[in-house]
Amino acid sequence: MSSKRLKRLNLPKEALEKLTQHNIGSCHDVLSRSTLELLKLTGCGYPTVTDIIDQCCQACIPPVVTGIQLWQVRRESQSAFLPTTLADLDKVLHGGLPTGTITEIAGPSGCGKTQFSIMLSVLSAMSGDSDTSVIYIDTEGAFSAERLVEVARSKFPSHFQSEQDIVDLASRVHVDSIQSCISLMKRLKSLEEDIITKKVKLIVVDSIASLVRKEFSTTVGRNLTDRTNFLSQEAAILKYVAEVFSIPVVVTNQITTRYGRSDAVVDSELVDGSSSLIEEGDRSFVTAALGNTWSHSVNTRLILQYLEAGRRQVLVAKSPVAPFTSFIYTVQKQGIVQEDDGAGHYHGTDPSMQHIRVRSSLPIQMPQV
Repeated sequence: MSSKRLKRLNLPKEALEKLTQHNIGSCHDVLSRSTLELLKLTGCGYPTVTDIIDQCCQACIPPVVTGIQLWQVRRESQSAFLPTTLADLDKVLHGGLPTGTITEIAGPSGCGKTQFSIMLSVLSAMSGDSDTSVIYIDTEGAFSAERLVEVARSKFPSHFQSEQDIVDLASRVHVDSIQSCISLMKRLKSLEEDIITKKVKLIVVDSIASLVRKEFSTTVGRNLTDRTNFLSQEAAILKYVAEVFSIPVVVTNQITTRYGRSDAVVDSELVDGSSSLIEEGDRSFVTAALGNTWSHSVNTRLILQYLEAGRRQVLVAKSPVAPFTSFIYTVQKQGIVQEDDGAGHYHGTDPSMQHIRVRSSLPIQMPQV
């Protein structure tokens, strides 16, 4: 991966210091320079510079492994999954959210995506040693420290009996408030070093769609290309850090309205969770935002949707190990709580075409769940 930090390579100390002085800190930075530039910047001889370039090239190439090697690593790992405490969901996912992959939580506004993310942050911070931590990238200003404390105290009342216990937990959840795509990409590229120094066990991006949809249009050709490239680069970095450090990456996604079988998408967030576009007999439907390119980038997709009387539903819409499954849940003080209805099955489709139920006074044609 080109974002790999030079500090993790076996480079000569003097050359590394010279490169750092010139703000060259990753393999991408080195490979973006010519050999002549690197000779001038490092002051090293030609053999040393070519060795640096070779090491950077090798670091960017994923190692070839066999299926049995991957299986053995999974079997021997003590943290192959992050349990969600939703018993039936953890069961179908073979233990919880898989490490080394990207899990997406998609759904309409107010359905519990941020609540789910905050609860997972509490669970992850408590799952390891006392110095393990979480990186929470907040692009919508939705993170609530008060809610983090409330979830922790309500879910584990016997553990958080003193103020110091809460301080210890909250100090290990590192929140980055990001306001632009440029800042987001810069933050993602710096994750590797923080994961090592802060012993990060979970990365949350809430949400992956917010900034992209604000800054890139889907109606202008060049803009759409730039947006696709940006999303692909985001996915590549997140997949890399998840796999290399064997940690789960959780991202939240918004919803959009798609018309019939056309590829055209009205790319606007239904902020209030309602939709006046879906009428009986209409061929439009609500689905996860960002289109097919992003849909293929995530490994596991959980869709949250509304039911009646304050109850909600989580659908396992995409997973390499789980069938299409549905669970009923409510949002309570201790976070996301599964109801006692058990697991149900539904007829799944292409995850990028998955219908999502939103709050609406209009009749909605929905597939049977």
